[in-house]
Amino acid sequence: MSIIIKFLSVGVNETRMLGIYGIGGVGKTNLAKEIYNSFIDQFENCCFLANVREISKHDYGLIRLQQTLLCEILGDSSLNVANIDEGIGLIKEMLWAKRVLLVFDDLDKSVKLETLLGGCDWFGLGSIIIITTRDEHLLNIYNVHLRYKVKELDHDEALRLFCWNAFKNEKPNHDFVELTKDVLHYAGGLPLALTVLGSDLYGRDIHYWRSALKKYKTIPHNDIHEKLRISYDGLEESQRSIFLDIACFFTGEEEEYVTKVLDGCGFFPNCDIKVLVDKSLITIEHGKLIMHDLLKDMGREIVRRESPNEPEKRSRLWFHEDVRRVLEETKNFRILKTMKFSKCEFLTKIPDVSGLQTLERLEIKYCNNLVELHESIGFLDKLVELEIENCESLTSFSRSLKLRSLKELILRYCERLQKFPEIDQREMKCLTWVQLEHMTAIKELPSSIWDLTGLRQLKISKCYEVRHLPIGSQLLTACYSALGYLDISGSNVVILPEWIKGFVRLSVLGLHNCVQLKEILELPPNIEDVGASGCISLESFVEVSNMFEFNTSSCRKLRSIDLNGCHKMVVNPLRFERTRKNVLYFREIRFQIGTTITSWRFQIIMYVIG
Repeated sequence: MSIIIKFLSVGVNETRMLGIYGIGGVGKTNLAKEIYNSFIDQFENCCFLANVREISKHDYGLIRLQQTLLCEILGDSSLNVANIDEGIGLIKEMLWAKRVLLVFDDLDKSVKLETLLGGCDWFGLGSIIIITTRDEHLLNIYNVHLRYKVKELDHDEALRLFCWNAFKNEKPNHDFVELTKDVLHYAGGLPLALTVLGSDLYGRDIHYWRSALKKYKTIPHNDIHEKLRISYDGLEESQRSIFLDIACFFTGEEEEYVTKVLDGCGFFPNCDIKVLVDKSLITIEHGKLIMHDLLKDMGREIVRRESPNEPEKRSRLWFHEDVRRVLEETKNFRILKTMKFSKCEFLTKIPDVSGLQTLERLEIKYCNNLVELHESIGFLDKLVELEIENCESLTSFSRSLKLRSLKELILRYCERLQKFPEIDQREMKCLTWVQLEHMTAIKELPSSIWDLTGLRQLKISKCYEVRHLPIGSQLLTACYSALGYLDISGSNVVILPEWIKGFVRLSVLGLHNCVQLKEILELPPNIEDVGASGCISLESFVEVSNMFEFNTSSCRKLRSIDLNGCHKMVVNPLRFERTRKNVLYFREIRFQIGTTITSWRFQIIMYVIG
């Protein structure tokens, strides 16, 4: 705070504005009071307008705020304001050129600051105006350049604040040391929570503490919940949905991944996530979405209150006991859209889910004892995303898929799953992205995978038992006009078949570390990037023995090839000049030159100009 006070103490020839922002309950108001009290002796005209947002909601709320501002600065309690326009006029007229110290506490977009502040040029030089808000974007609107984000308390500060409320001392009583640690972890440095919980636990015995803590983790303290919910209530409907999705499922996930998922569900994550950041509801750290634990609990409590006693009527389920109960006891679900299983160590089977006709997202991760998925998973009409990851015991999946709305299918690190289901291409016209990674027991893919008319990206990575790409029934029609990205890196495919040239929109081909691959017989006409590094058995590339003398009619857009580590390839770098002249778009090639001196390693990169 000393830095802020020092800054505000200089520049007496200008009006200074300070924006204080942060999560609800973090101490913005208290900080504003400290700064206000530090300067109050230097000003004759001062006013601290508290709870601006709340007061403005009531009838004549803005008029009341205008009147309070005028009365406190002018020292005239008899002054009345008839309407908002009159209030604006009086503020401009009666406070003109006065040097003032003003605090507008808890401002949001529902309050038009112009009705209270007008322009900064209304006040005298040396004035200080402080705004506290949960919404950083509001500070952009009012051109507040000096900003301070109030952060959570560190461990020592949090310990002192909690102990003063819980024990009326700086340290916890001896028997409560471990429980105090649990409270501090739960509160996450939020002053509001530390104060509320400390006061609630003051004078209680150890049994009450244990029971209360257990309750807090399931049902948040109402005073904390209501205070934090203010920010949620100020969101638009789509922003509320995204907030609840992040609170229930996506905390700690990569922003790029979450954006992709939400975008596929018809939301507008690129702008709405930014709004959540501006309102201090989430932060983005190292590319991941981070939400304070108490905000996460608040979001989950909102969902729980949709139907406290009937979880099947809630819009989201994440707690494994609720999910188990719902799946075992309920046949019909009305609004459930998302289910997530994560690290459920006792889960061995997903039962019949045919009643989940509103389900849009199903995520199953790190369920190490899960063995079987019921056939009904393959027939959920509303399902948009299906992700199954790190289920190391899974052996049984639906034999066929008829998921009419599915856009994204991800199967990763399910090493015992032996068979990929057949696909009903007549029903699955929305599927655009299929990712199989480290599915080491799968030996082949169904030929129906090529019949998907909307498939844009197919990744088959580290599926070591896959030795051949399937031949589909519509190889000359449907998929050829759609697939743009194909990655079979890490598989044991021996030959890239000639029919690969039929994929007329394929631009990226990944073949890295296909250690059994010996021949690449053809390339699609619009291919741009070919990655085949680490293909240690590769001997023949395309249909010509003198590599890099490409037929420009079949590789018109080729830009780069990576053959690094392909030891069996013999390359004559003197042919580059001919390649440069013949292939218009060719930009870069990486390879290791075949030579009898195996310790020599060259990387040659060619750039074409003109």
